[in-house]
Amino acid sequence: MTWTINTGRALAAGLGGAAALLLAGAGPARASDHLDTPSVIADPRADIGDIFAWTSPDSRRLNLVMAIVGHGFSRDLAYVFHVDSGARLGKTTATTTISCRFSGQEADCTADGDEARGDAGRPEGLVSRRHGFRVFAGPRDDPFFNNVKGTREAYDFAAAALKAGAPLDEAGCPAFDKATSAGVLERWRHTRGGPAQNLLAGWTPASLVISIDLPAVSRGGKLLAVWGETVGPKGRIDRMGRPLTGNALLATLAPDAVSDALKEAYNHATPATSDAFVPEIEKTLGLYDAFDGQCGNAMIADRRAGASRYLNLAILLADDRLWINSAGTRCTTLFAVELAALAGRRDLAGDCGGRTPNYDAVDVYRSLLATGALTGVDDGVDRDDHVHSDTVFPFLAAPDAAAESSRKAD
Repeated sequence: MTWTINTGRALAAGLGGAAALLLAGAGPARASDHLDTPSVIADPRADIGDIFAWTSPDSRRLNLVMAIVGHGFSRDLAYVFHVDSGARLGKTTATTTISCRFSGQEADCTADGDEARGDAGRPEGLVSRRHGFRVFAGPRDDPFFNNVKGTREAYDFAAAALKAGAPLDEAGCPAFDKATSAGVLERWRHTRGGPAQNLLAGWTPASLVISIDLPAVSRGGKLLAVWGETVGPKGRIDRMGRPLTGNALLATLAPDAVSDALKEAYNHATPATSDAFVPEIEKTLGLYDAFDGQCGNAMIADRRAGASRYLNLAILLADDRLWINSAGTRCTTLFAVELAALAGRRDLAGDCGGRTPNYDAVDVYRSLLATGALTGVDDGVDRDDHVHSDTVFPFLAAPDAAAESSRKAD
């Protein structure tokens, strides 16, 4: 799979369409990828809430987590990780597929000619026949944390400013004044005017955890690109790589009907067929870039490209695979691989990037879109209410007894 960043490509949608979208009204704010479409709302066991991927400190294994919004796994679905590998960002030449199916407490997982069958619900997990990977499947505390209500309030405040006449520049970035920008960022840091609250505190998804030997997933090169999907009898139902792509970049302020249709289409696509969403993402990037009151300073924005200012970033984000440098000696920063390759961040060249359970992913993601830096947008929630590990399998904290009792009662 290959993609190219090309500032010469024309903007596919005009600014009139961008303005109409931004002014259409505010839909619901959701978490990273939780309950993002009608299809997964109908069966939360098909809903991928989050994907996490990072390398072990000894650089011997790739660790993978798929958090499923439903409290269990469906016997009718396959839960799949795709790990693409290559020598440079944007170009992968080999793929390893890790697929798991479930029947009651029994898991059946395959990867690179190896297999693991049996009860994967014990904390130590289930070791595959050839000892190439270990799998855990069961309830764990959700490591994702996000001030969803504060985010909704920030979006609503921005939408009101647009309706009041804030003009858009040629790339679709609104000219928010200092008071508007400050109002957006202030609302993001609070929940209903008070201290920020993590909407997902105590949430207990069904978690699929895999730790696999790196040689099995890196045949194409040291750079790995991870995405996951749930697949039913009629095909793919949900997919995810990086956090927030579907919920933060597609029809962000549009009515539910528009947002739902676009996200359903996105979930049925793949990273290889993501170009169709580039124009839509460009529109939203213009909105995000305005949140700090300065247009043109988003990550890898091209100030000289006129209406195509956000094209490079939109192409990068539309292919939403989670990139990991498997040669990295530490894992500290979301987008480390991309920033090292495209933004001159040599200090991140030895970082594995990816996403561990402890990254403050939403703040980093939104900050890069708004300020071009790793900080600048803060939702007031800096850590989860549980302590998770990026070194000890199965990595995610066990659920609270009360949360587990509630899950079983459901």
